[in-house]
Amino acid sequence: MNPAYYVSSGDINLAVYTWGVAESNKPTIVLVHGYPDSAHIWQNVAQALAKDNFVVAYDVRGAGLSSKPIKVKDYDLSLLSADLVAVLDSLPNTPKVHLVGHDWGAIQSWESVTEPKLQARLLSFTAISGPCLDHMGFWMQQRLGVKAQSMKQVLRQLAHSWYIVFFQIPVLAPAIWRNFGNKMWPWLLKNQENIHGVQANPTQAQDGEYGVNLYKANMLPRVMYPRERHSTVPTQIMVVTDDHFMIPDIWQGVERWLTDVSLVEMTGGHWLILNKSTEFAAYVQQFVAKIEKKQSNAIN
Repeated sequence: MNPAYYVSSGDINLAVYTWGVAESNKPTIVLVHGYPDSAHIWQNVAQALAKDNFVVAYDVRGAGLSSKPIKVKDYDLSLLSADLVAVLDSLPNTPKVHLVGHDWGAIQSWESVTEPKLQARLLSFTAISGPCLDHMGFWMQQRLGVKAQSMKQVLRQLAHSWYIVFFQIPVLAPAIWRNFGNKMWPWLLKNQENIHGVQANPTQAQDGEYGVNLYKANMLPRVMYPRERHSTVPTQIMVVTDDHFMIPDIWQGVERWLTDVSLVEMTGGHWLILNKSTEFAAYVQQFVAKIEKKQSNAIN
């Protein structure tokens, strides 16, 4: 899969991919991938959505064919949001877009979705397997030391997030990815997600190695010192039933932060966008069509 073009975000070059044709009567959907993936992971979803939309994806910094900063601070959420803005600015007529994020693609997208200056550029947001870290921080604080049942929720989520502690260890995680990533990743998908036949993408080892910095730069600061982050962007949250890394309870109380939100349950694992790409694309398409109709009615 070759980039359609590159766009600059400060000193970073981002590889951008497109599907379909940009037309004034077609919605634009921007897909943001997670960790340890690249834009390759969106191929099937993008092809399904391209029938009715202009679809855009990009390799986030540290992944795929985009630049790979070495310093941890270069993976701060504010810079990831600036990258999204650079991609939006590169689109024909800089249209308002429908944003879709998976895993860390969703986590970093929340930074833009909850930024007042950017909300006017976003028609909708679909998040799957990736919460706002600030919302997650408040969710955990509200449950710690309260009721036993609430404490169990936090402990269950921490048990699902064991790898975050592992990623904080200097040198170790990047070294494992650098040396074993290409073979390890297909094995993990097969044995943990029951997804067979997936090959490591051409930059898989580097995606894992450099992407660890996403966790180092953002996880502890945002969860321990959460900010009040609200949004008026119509949001669809896909609640995945069998996610090995997130429990459905993490979405409890999210209505506090969002004025227009719907939660949709979808059966599958963390990487269902791979083995249930058509089904997931259908959910996105329905939501986009709903928002587009509402927008059209408001204009008329």
